[in-house]
Amino acid sequence: MPSETSHSTDVPNNLTAWVKHLDSLALPVPAANHKKVQGALNDSRRSLRDIADMMQDSPALVLSVMREANHHTTGTTEPAESLEIAINRLGLARTEVLLNRLPSVEIADIPVAFLQLQLISQHATQQANGLFASRLARLWQDIHLGALLFLAPLWPMALAHPKLLEDWELRVIHKGEPARKVEKELFGVALLDLCLTLAETWRLPLWVTQGYRLLISERRELVKALRIARENDDPLQQQQLMDADPNLRRWFNQPANTVLLGNGLALSAQQAWNSPHCMRWELLTCLYLQQPLDETQQQVHQNAASSARQHAAPGLWHPAEALIWPWDTRRVHRGLLPAPPPSADALQHWRQLCAELLLEPSRFTNAMHLTICARDALKACGMQRVLLLMMEKTGTSLRVHQFAGLPKEVGGTVLHIKESTVLQRLLAQPTQLRLTPTNQAQFSALLPGSLKALFNGNHWLIKSVANNGKVIMLIVADQGGGPFSEISVQAFGKTTQCIERALASFTNRKS
Repeated sequence: MPSETSHSTDVPNNLTAWVKHLDSLALPVPAANHKKVQGALNDSRRSLRDIADMMQDSPALVLSVMREANHHTTGTTEPAESLEIAINRLGLARTEVLLNRLPSVEIADIPVAFLQLQLISQHATQQANGLFASRLARLWQDIHLGALLFLAPLWPMALAHPKLLEDWELRVIHKGEPARKVEKELFGVALLDLCLTLAETWRLPLWVTQGYRLLISERRELVKALRIARENDDPLQQQQLMDADPNLRRWFNQPANTVLLGNGLALSAQQAWNSPHCMRWELLTCLYLQQPLDETQQQVHQNAASSARQHAAPGLWHPAEALIWPWDTRRVHRGLLPAPPPSADALQHWRQLCAELLLEPSRFTNAMHLTICARDALKACGMQRVLLLMMEKTGTSLRVHQFAGLPKEVGGTVLHIKESTVLQRLLAQPTQLRLTPTNQAQFSALLPGSLKALFNGNHWLIKSVANNGKVIMLIVADQGGGPFSEISVQAFGKTTQCIERALASFTNRKS
């Protein structure tokens, strides 16, 4: 598992080193997709179309096949324009050899930042297909593949150095620092230059490289188009302005721009649907489609919902989730900014629940009564997902006693202590472990897979609680997988202290 490195000495600092480093990484494929595609490759009844369709569920596999197919063709041969053509160029035998070289990894063990970025690419593909494919029907494959692979140069970065990308988004998008300055500090190179160079090295579809060249060297034309796009309330004036500049009209109406527009919409929606970034891409899309803003926004929102139905996964953020929120409160967390602190009402409720835990003699009639109160106190202090496990009488396993913010099936979860050295350490004595992107790689392989599948973010808390000197309870909690509110972390610590005292008081009452 790659480490969550940020500023360590193994981070490249020039374009040549970055390209060599990222090009050398084998991208993981979810084990279920890997097995499914492998079966299809060995099934003589499957057509190339069937196999290509199955591969679409794993963007990393699509990229790997396209790279391999283009790598084994001469420089004069056009890059494969579809996944089906790429498989045909490789042949089924070489495609299977490639598949076997790629790591087959359980989804819970794949870094969240890597999965999140691929989800954005899938959302971008849905936007590009939904908005433009029917109007440019003969070019639908170019639109689909270009949109899916546009952000592919960043996928290996998200795999090996997710913290760098998180720092970039926090500083550039949320804090408004100059991108050039931030990228020089974090990467030593401009991200767009790196993406373009990798796209050219991998011979990705022409529309991908064209999009990066536009962002690097044709920004003046993009600004001109945006100025006209802002006149959305006056379509006639828009048309007159475009007619007055035929070169701009030809440049803007290139089919290749559909790939950039789809990705612009998907990326900006990650922050917020009502952000200035999102509005810019919506207005540019309106200009391209020559239709009103409200009609375009309706299509964009429908496309987002369709993407979420197909691609959303636990622990990952999809902007479609925000479409059910009140418009003015839409803000995307994406695991980059700390969770908001608990409200005054929530903290008041938390204090009341802690007071109940601390009552002596204990007011609880049984252990279930006590753990329900403990669970509610953890929720009130800001924890979104909570799991309380109790030691079984045999002392060899932990069984779920209470949970919140998790699927109903969690109730039957049992963790076998001997299978995890981290559990063994936590249960040896009362201990609190805080997982972050910095130390998660260190502990991830040592935690039970069933637990990682439930808490598949980069930030979570684990606390073992003792009674009479013996650990009897394990508490796991997070705030959606993103950085914690420090107020909630402090309240979590106090809550666990109250739970420990409640357990002692309850035991004494029974005796």
